[in-house]
Amino acid sequence: MKIIILGAGQVGGTLAEHLASEANDITVVDTDGDRLRDLGDRLDIRTVQGRGSFPTILRQAGADDADMLVAVTNSDETNMVACQVAYTLFHTPTKIARVRESAYLTRAGLFDNEAIPVDVLISPEQVVTHYIKRLIEHPGALQVIDFAEGKAQLVAVKAYYGGPLVGQQLRQIRAHMPNVETRVAAIFRRDRPILPQGDTVIEADDEVFFIAAKADIRAVMGELRRLDEGNKRVVIAGGGQIGERLAEAIESRYQVKIIEMSPARCRYLSDTLDSTVVLQGSASDRDLLLEENIADADIFLALTNDDEANIMSSLLAKRLGARKVMTIINNPAYVDLVQGGEIDIAISPQLATIGTLLTHVRRGDIVSVHSLRRGAAEAIEAIAHGDSKSSKVVGKAIEDINLPPGTTIGAIIRDEEVLIAHDDTVIRTGDHVILFVVDKKYIRDVEKLFHVGLTFF
Repeated sequence: MKIIILGAGQVGGTLAEHLASEANDITVVDTDGDRLRDLGDRLDIRTVQGRGSFPTILRQAGADDADMLVAVTNSDETNMVACQVAYTLFHTPTKIARVRESAYLTRAGLFDNEAIPVDVLISPEQVVTHYIKRLIEHPGALQVIDFAEGKAQLVAVKAYYGGPLVGQQLRQIRAHMPNVETRVAAIFRRDRPILPQGDTVIEADDEVFFIAAKADIRAVMGELRRLDEGNKRVVIAGGGQIGERLAEAIESRYQVKIIEMSPARCRYLSDTLDSTVVLQGSASDRDLLLEENIADADIFLALTNDDEANIMSSLLAKRLGARKVMTIINNPAYVDLVQGGEIDIAISPQLATIGTLLTHVRRGDIVSVHSLRRGAAEAIEAIAHGDSKSSKVVGKAIEDINLPPGTTIGAIIRDEEVLIAHDDTVIRTGDHVILFVVDKKYIRDVEKLFHVGLTFF
């Protein structure tokens, strides 16, 4: 597939890295020559320096025969104009744009071929807000992913000493929970992936990814770790777009406080939000945190645009007694440094956004793509089509499907039913199949499995 990516920042660079390893023809456009040189030295891609909304630059990047344009520069306006130019002059089939400003997103009818021709809108703030909300709803989880509109969920937890299944083989899960169907899809031990087998023994500190029907998630978590109490009190550092949206989404169920530096922004938040308490000040102010009883907080969330400020306020909140701290980290080099110590969960907006982008770049009927372990592996939801003659999966038992190395099928969602995958489970047309791919060089082979007939190129 020939793809043009506008913007060589964190999202554009990470997307180029994902796609270049999968035999795509990638061109990255940016005004910053240093960024392009760095990407070009690391990846097998083309680069073009210039403004991505200019017709001459798009033509130079190969827009005449591109299959897709992904506009993820820091400017909403540049992204929207680039899509318009690609549609009008080059008839580019698929146009994806990152648009952050809610003033654009709330106008019905703005994004269609009669107005601004954007096929897929990506809003990082919406994606990250939803991601954090799920983590708040599942105390103890490191990552929570919905499949088939929430019918099934994939949850990552760290196995703790004293958990009923720690030190036991995976095949013991059924004996421990005879009425609950679940499957361990992947285990990361000391940052290395382990493909789970029946005789695999779960060790303390393993990161365990398991899939189950939504109603069974909490029961499975209890087998791997002590269950955390439900969250009630939430403190948010940073009243920007993500902080505001999150408070709006959770204030009816939790006691929420926002700490924001800007007096003008505080006034706006006070007028906009219903029950959230808005405090003007710095989240790194020890006296303010003590005055607001930070020791009683179930979750402290650092959601500003400043990585260093987020890290420092999170460390301070944890030292002062906050039960759990979550921190947005934009610099991927920091994520592995801080997560798992005093900071419980580091959230990368780039990786959360990348999953949404990859959903639309993958071939075959791929419904959703999610990065696991900060991009080390992927969880994919694909729909099976065709029949036993035209499909490589329909009508076959899982044990008879030629899955690529490092790939497992975790579950199948059939209508309203969640079926945990077993060797003798037969896939039918229309099934939503949840796969886990530990070695991403086999992504293309996974896509081919779900393409019908001879139409895959």
